[in-house]
Amino acid sequence: MASLNVGNLGEYLREQRRNAQLSLRQLADAAGVSNPYLSQIERGLRKPSAEVLQQVAKALRISAETLYVRAGILDEREREELETRAVILADPSINERQKNVLLQVYDSFRKENGFEPGAETGAEAGSETGSESGPGAGADGHPGADGLRRAGGSDADAVSKPSTPSH
Repeated sequence: MASLNVGNLGEYLREQRRNAQLSLRQLADAAGVSNPYLSQIERGLRKPSAEVLQQVAKALRISAETLYVRAGILDEREREELETRAVILADPSINERQKNVLLQVYDSFRKENGFEPGAETGAEAGSETGSESGPGAGADGHPGADGLRRAGGSDADAVSKPSTPSH
């Protein structure tokens, strides 16, 4: 059987498995896949689905996105964007409204620099946290054109500086 272009993934998985001090059989059991199938993945003979990669990542306690990139399912830039979003959403020191505003500012800067928002945009994050239209967000729920005034400014800034439409 010819080796597919997933050797890098297989080598990485083997390294992660050994670092976790797991046998092939232990990892296969923990991930819910067969021992021969996991062996073929490690040897670069099989290309696993995103679901299988997610199960393996969970069993190894590593980022599924990293495995997606190595398997060619996800672009490196997309992985970095997803990880940035995950860190923001997981930060216990800021509230849900602040997380939503920060994601919206992040999206506006990415768009300004020529990158379109990824699959999980600030608007979708807002559906988890509730839509915000108070200080920190414009009438449409997005930060103002400057992106900084509302995120870094105070409530007094939002009152004293009238918002002008950027459309």
